[in-house]
Amino acid sequence: MFRQRYLDYAQIVDQLNTWAQQHPGIVRVSTIGHSAAGRAIPLLTIGHDPDNGRPAVWIDGNMHASEFCGSSVALAIAEDVLAIHGGANEAGGKALPAHMAQSIRDTLFYVLPRLSPDGAEEVLKRGRYVRSSPVNDRVNQGHAHWVSEDINGDGTTGYMRKLDPDGELVELRGDNGELVKPVVMVARQPEDEGPYYRLYPEGRIANYDGRHIPAPSFVSDNLYDFNRNFPHEWAPEHEQMGAGHYPGSAPETRAVIEFATRHPNIMVWLNLHTFGGVLIRPLGDQPDSKMDRGDLGVFEQVEAWMTEHTGYATVSGFHEFLYVPDKPLHGDLSDYAYHQRGALAYVVELWDVFQQLGIARKKPFVDHYSKFSRQDMRALAAFDQQHNAGRLFGTWQAVKHPQLGDVEVNGFDPRVGIWNPPYEKLDDTCRAQSAAFLRVAALVPRVSVSVLEQTHSDGVTRTDIRICNHGYLGTCGVPSARTLTHVEPLRLKAVAEAATLLAPTETVVQLGHLDGWGSGLYGGASVFSPWTRGNGHERFVTLLTRGQGTVNIEVGSCRVGFQTLRVAVG
Repeated sequence: MFRQRYLDYAQIVDQLNTWAQQHPGIVRVSTIGHSAAGRAIPLLTIGHDPDNGRPAVWIDGNMHASEFCGSSVALAIAEDVLAIHGGANEAGGKALPAHMAQSIRDTLFYVLPRLSPDGAEEVLKRGRYVRSSPVNDRVNQGHAHWVSEDINGDGTTGYMRKLDPDGELVELRGDNGELVKPVVMVARQPEDEGPYYRLYPEGRIANYDGRHIPAPSFVSDNLYDFNRNFPHEWAPEHEQMGAGHYPGSAPETRAVIEFATRHPNIMVWLNLHTFGGVLIRPLGDQPDSKMDRGDLGVFEQVEAWMTEHTGYATVSGFHEFLYVPDKPLHGDLSDYAYHQRGALAYVVELWDVFQQLGIARKKPFVDHYSKFSRQDMRALAAFDQQHNAGRLFGTWQAVKHPQLGDVEVNGFDPRVGIWNPPYEKLDDTCRAQSAAFLRVAALVPRVSVSVLEQTHSDGVTRTDIRICNHGYLGTCGVPSARTLTHVEPLRLKAVAEAATLLAPTETVVQLGHLDGWGSGLYGGASVFSPWTRGNGHERFVTLLTRGQGTVNIEVGSCRVGFQTLRVAVG
C-alpha cells in the first residue's frame, strides 16, 4: 500500500511485522525508543546475522510530520533490498550489476520509516500542521500564539481566511483577469483590486487580548523541528526556531543519537524529506573549498547517479540551501551524521514539484521556495486539476470564529500535491530513489581475511594471511571520517590452540585502515595521470607456529565489524 497512498502509524508497524514474519532469517523489527506520546519508534533491520557488526546503511524518513513521502520511499527501498536478498539484481525496477547486488546482500540496513510518529498522525488524520512533534512544553506560554483547533467541527484543522481591507492576499486571476476556479490565494501586489484577505491556521489564539493577532509560525503550538535538535553545532531556540531545549531533548531525536552512538558501523546515511526534487549534500556551514577533497569526489559520484535515475539537482547545503544568506542551519541530522558519525550522509527533498510545473532551475536552489510567481501558481492550479484530483484547492466555507468573527475554512489542503506527491506519482518517486540510493549503498567497504600461502619446515608452519578491502570506500568510510575516535583502524588478533605461536610475538597486530578502490567520480586514473595507486587496500601478516593445532584469527574493528578465520597448522 505504501506505493499508492500514505500510511498511518499502525499500517507502517503492520508492514514491518509482515516482512519480519515473511523473512525471519534476514528481517528484524525492533524499537530505538519511544515518542513523546509513548509510541514505539520501529526500526527495520535487514541482513543476515544482524548482531554480527559490519558496514551498515541507515535510512530515515518523515522526521518532519507533514512529509509522509519519506516513509514510503524508505519502505520501498527496504522492499527492494528484500527482493535482492531473494535473488533479484535490480533496484527501483532498473538492472543492478550482480556485484553491486551482492554488496547489498553483505550489508546491514537500518530503516527507520517514521521518525515523527506523533506528529504524522496529527497531520494525516486531522490536517493540522505540525513541524515534527505536537509537544509544546515551553515554559514561556504566556504570550499570544496560535493553537490548532477544529473550528467548524468537521474533524480537520487546516487553514482559515478572513476578509481584511489591509490583507496581504488576493484570489488568483487568469491572464484575462478572470478568477481561477477553484479559488487560489496569492500574495497581493500593488495593482491588485480587492477583496483582500489574511490567512491563518485553523484554530484559536491563546492569551488573546481581543485586538492583537499574532503572526503564525510553523512552531506556534509545537516546539520542535527535529532537524534542529541534533548535537552538531546546535544553536538555542532564541537563535533558531525549533531547536528545542538542548541537543537531543526530544525523545525521538535522542533515540536516534543513542542508536548511532552504539552503532559506529553506519557508513551511509539517507535523510528523506519533502519537497523540491533536490539532493542536499555537505557542507552545510562552509564552502566547498573547505571540504575534504576525497569526500567531495565521492559526492560527485552520488550526484551522477541522482541525475541519471531521478533527474534531481544535487547542491551544497552552504552554497544553495541557506534560507538566510551566510546564516547556516544548526543541529540538523545530516550534518550530525556526516561530521560526528563519519557517514556518507545527505538529504533528499523528495517530490520534484517545481520540475512538474515546468519551472526552470533556480540558483541558489532555495530560491524555488521563496520566488514562486503567479505564473507558477497558475501552473500549480492546473496541475492540481489534471494530475492531483483537485486535492489542493477546495471550496472556502463560511464559519463563525469565536474570537475573529466571520472566517472561511477548508479552501486549501497542501498535504498531497505540494508537501507530498500525488498518490498517482508516488510509486514513480519510490522507484527512482531506490534505483539511485541502492547504488550508493553498495559503496561500503567489504573486508575479507584469507590464507594466502602456507609452508612447513622443521616443525614450524608459516602461514601468510591476506586482509583485503574489496569495497569502494575505505574502512574508515568517507575519507574525512578517519579522524573520528569511533572510526577505529583494523587490528588482527591471533590465538593458537595446541600449537605455539612464535611470531608475531604479540597476539594483536595493528593493521591501520585499508583503502577502498574508489576515488570519487573524477579521482581515479585519467588521460593525464594514467597510473593508479599502490595496494593500500590490503595488508599481509605472517604467522609462525610450532607444533600441530589451530590458530584462531580475528580481524576488524568496531567500524567494519570482525571477520574470523580458523587455520589448521602443523
